[in-house]
Amino acid sequence: MENTSSNDLAEEILECCLAGRPWSPATLHRLLDQATGAAPAEASRALFTKVVERLGDLFERRLCDAYAHLFSEVIAYVRPELTARSLIQRYQWIRAPRPAPRSAQNIFVLSRVTLGADVAVTSVILDAVKQRYPDAKIHLVGPRKNWELFAADPRIQHCQFSYGRSGTLRERLSASPYFANGLVVDPDSRLSQLGLLSVCPEENYLFFESRSYGGDGAESLSTLASRWAAETFGVEGASAYIAPLAVQDQPDVTVSLGVGENQEKRVADPFEEHLIAALLHRGRRILIDKGAGDDETKRVENVLSRYPRIESWQGDYAPFASRIAQSKLYVGYDSAGQHVAAACAIPVISIFAGYVSARMFQRWRPTGKGRIEVVKVTNPDPATVLNQTLARLDQNPSQT
Repeated sequence: MENTSSNDLAEEILECCLAGRPWSPATLHRLLDQATGAAPAEASRALFTKVVERLGDLFERRLCDAYAHLFSEVIAYVRPELTARSLIQRYQWIRAPRPAPRSAQNIFVLSRVTLGADVAVTSVILDAVKQRYPDAKIHLVGPRKNWELFAADPRIQHCQFSYGRSGTLRERLSASPYFANGLVVDPDSRLSQLGLLSVCPEENYLFFESRSYGGDGAESLSTLASRWAAETFGVEGASAYIAPLAVQDQPDVTVSLGVGENQEKRVADPFEEHLIAALLHRGRRILIDKGAGDDETKRVENVLSRYPRIESWQGDYAPFASRIAQSKLYVGYDSAGQHVAAACAIPVISIFAGYVSARMFQRWRPTGKGRIEVVKVTNPDPATVLNQTLARLDQNPSQT
């Protein structure tokens, strides 16, 4: 046990959660010792990526319960002024749906931190809040890059709050805002650790537990957020949108090969190169996002070295989102770009791989009023996926 790695400890805890068995307190404490010790990065990453994210990605209510009980112990371990029992009691109260107040002057909507989730989920709630409270001041709480997706919307102000997705456990648990006054709407944000940390007086708090809402249905998160907004705010038809500062640029096709830190979302080489070659063969202007990660940037630069006609973008995401909104077609992996295109009714072809459950695919698939084609990758063979993607392209060649 002395030499057990953090990954092994996390896998053991996850296995117990999935099987509905109690986890060993000794195993959890050992993992937390590592996550708060002299070298906490690896253990913190194992806890979040192998346990927390997996429990959420399966979209089951029983696993929401497992997460709440597990992570309440995690929080109490790091922040001893809180107790696991009190955190669970509060969580059971706030997760029950209840109607929004009739009036509100200041509204704080918590960012989901990731750009794609803020388009697919948070923007739906922003739309509903704007309609329900036409005179209120509305603040999006989170990183600036997320707010920049709505910077041209005069109703949405920014409340800066950073959250490091690669931070240690202590760093992440310290990144929790608190608002003494105003209505707080939480779309299952990591800023509240998915509702477990109190961010305001409880009577001012509305919580959308996106991981369990919708039960066994096959609806997307955007659709479910709209339904929750109707039940909570009495606003029908709230939908995803973006409002970045306008950039005058109209590429024919926008492309993103980003997968965040999840390489399972990629299709193996030479898929990307052959996809770009096929788009170029159709004689259209292509703009590709070079991304922010070293691996993504290197992959895109390799493609650019072979096809110098392609234009590229690297920098803040909001200007690229503005270009997606002006393009005729978006093509990319399961990432923020697919949700941006769908929200703007831009035709989108999403190559969707690496999902851990059927419901994860259903929840995260892009949803909107435009043409949406999803290549659900069940066979990871690059040639097979390429043929499936090109078939979608050729269904409406006028857009490519």
